Amino acid sequence: MDKTVNWPEPVTLRGRYATLEPLTPGHGDALAEATKDGELWKLWYTSVPGPDGIIVEIDRRLDLQARASMLPFAVLDVGGTAVGMTTFMNIDAANKRVEIGSTWYAQRVQRTALNTECKLMLMQHAFETLECIAVEYRTSYFNQQSRRAIERLGAKLDGVLRNHQLHIDGSLRDTCVYSVIQSEWPTVKAHLTYQLERGPDDLTVDV
Repeated sequence: MDKTVNWPEPVTLRGRYATLEPLTPGHGDALAEATKDGELWKLWYTSVPGPDGIIVEIDRRLDLQARASMLPFAVLDVGGTAVGMTTFMNIDAANKRVEIGSTWYAQRVQRTALNTECKLMLMQHAFETLECIAVEYRTSYFNQQSRRAIERLGAKLDGVLRNHQLHIDGSLRDTCVYSVIQSEWPTVKAHLTYQLERGPDDLTVDV
């Protein structure tokens, strides 16, 4: 049997500020409330679903999981409430590469420790458990907030894919591609751990 078929397998990752657990339709109501916080679907350069589109988006992500191209998570705050989504996506099992993306959080948990801890847990799982050779991040050229957040994580810009996709409003999207490679992980891990120890006011946001 091909061992890459179910790579990576669903897992729950727990931290001090957040928990990442496998996404299910049962998270739908809480996520519908979360997306209302900040009206995130109105950001033209992202593809955050509105409250009425949450179940469709959950189904889309679970369908991609069934096809072994995505591993979606619900992001839970310290109280256990779902406040966002994130994924391992564009999974390349043969070459042990993943992208961390399709991430959004309710406005109330942005600029808190939650995002940095989520990224730390995901990358630690990718590099130390899955033994990935690289982890990618991608975002719209115009999503300056996300680009700054990715750069603060320690990821480096690989390049810009011009006219790569369409934004939800139909305009052309240039995609900035970042990555952290295996040899960089120990330094990036130390950097993120230090950020968490400094406190949430110094941490990043990624929408």
